[in-house]
Amino acid sequence: MSDAETYFRENRDRHLAELAAFLRIPSQSALPEHAPDVRAAAGWVADHLRGLGFPRVEIMPTAGHPVVLAEWRGAPDRPTVVIYGHYDVQPVDPLTLWTSPPFEPAVRDGKLYARGASDDKGNLFIAVKALEALARLDGGPPLNVKFMLEGEEEVGSPSLPGFMAAHKDLLSGDLAVSADGGMFGTDTPSLTVGSRGICALQLDVRGANHDLHSGMYGGAVQNPVHALVALLASMRGPDGRIAVAGFYDRVRPPGPEERAEMARVPFDEAAYKAALGVEELHGEAGYTTLERAWARPTLEVNGIWGGFQGDGLKTVLPAEAHAKLTCRLVPDQEPEAILDAIEAHVERFRPPGVRVSVRRFPGSARPYSLPASHPGQQAAAKVLKAVYGKEPLVIRAGGTLPVAEMFASILGVPLVFFAFGGPDSNVHAPDECLPLDAFDRGVRAYYRYLHELARSHPAAG
Repeated sequence: MSDAETYFRENRDRHLAELAAFLRIPSQSALPEHAPDVRAAAGWVADHLRGLGFPRVEIMPTAGHPVVLAEWRGAPDRPTVVIYGHYDVQPVDPLTLWTSPPFEPAVRDGKLYARGASDDKGNLFIAVKALEALARLDGGPPLNVKFMLEGEEEVGSPSLPGFMAAHKDLLSGDLAVSADGGMFGTDTPSLTVGSRGICALQLDVRGANHDLHSGMYGGAVQNPVHALVALLASMRGPDGRIAVAGFYDRVRPPGPEERAEMARVPFDEAAYKAALGVEELHGEAGYTTLERAWARPTLEVNGIWGGFQGDGLKTVLPAEAHAKLTCRLVPDQEPEAILDAIEAHVERFRPPGVRVSVRRFPGSARPYSLPASHPGQQAAAKVLKAVYGKEPLVIRAGGTLPVAEMFASILGVPLVFFAFGGPDSNVHAPDECLPLDAFDRGVRAYYRYLHELARSHPAAG
């Protein structure tokens, strides 16, 4: 790998300058006014892949933002790897909390700061630059490579299931590799063997047909805010266990080996609490903090509002109140079944004097898992040990990457998480960043990983 080491070292400044150009495009998919920027980012990355020598690059339409599909074949006896990433980014508010403008990339203290620096333009670009090295040094990749790059991940990938189902032949492969995700720590490699699923809903509680004077009507009419708070409180017990009937019916608890695996992950509870600014942790009884964050289901209130929100006092009895909820799901929970159970709970425990409606959000995803014993994971572990100089930890992701389960259910292709952001990358927050050490390790790891898969991963048929 000495030629590759030299190549990455000599071209590092150019690679980072190119990444900065990519990061300057404000491709915020959640904001309709930035739809042209999302398309511009698709065009930028498509042009870049063409410049690397990919024989086939297409910008393919969907019901929403396009998918960039690139393909480099030529190794019929070798496996086909589909690399996934996304070129859209989160909105940047609040702008006042950014040290430097989010779309003006800046390097400080060994980190590259910009929206998308880690999630996911930086991680995606790591894989792209590894392919560049393979093209320049080896004449092309040692196996068949496809890129599938979407522009809607930050809004739940609503168009992707239909796109994947309609283009199964184009997306077929032996293994999928996600350039979206991260390592346990900047200096600590890890294998992610599972991620939780998700479903989401909004509760709308309505009482009187307009806001009421709290002196004239208080005590005589149900207050929707009180009703909503009572309804939400009925969904969880003081021990952290979710009280919705049927919620745990299909939960597959982590087995003894999985719990032992998680127990081997170093975890400093005092440092964890200090970093979060909390004095104590709370969650489902009988499980460790990591088990609760990685392998147990949740029901969380993400937002709640109703009534007067301004400064000072307004003695009003509000006409309505609202809350947004999400559930993180574990094997073998089904999103629609969980939403059904919550709707039944709402109907059963609806306080008197109000009407309650449930609005389901699109973008549900099932949980996903791939054991560390899978050949794709074993190849990743070998490469990570070589690059980091230590054995990778076996971890899980508390969050959700819907595409992982889509690859498995729609295409029948297992997915390995292989991305290099860290827990200090401020993903989805102000001052998002990518440590330059992570970029350096990432390009070397991807170069090695594709070679390792060519040697060790079985091709279909």
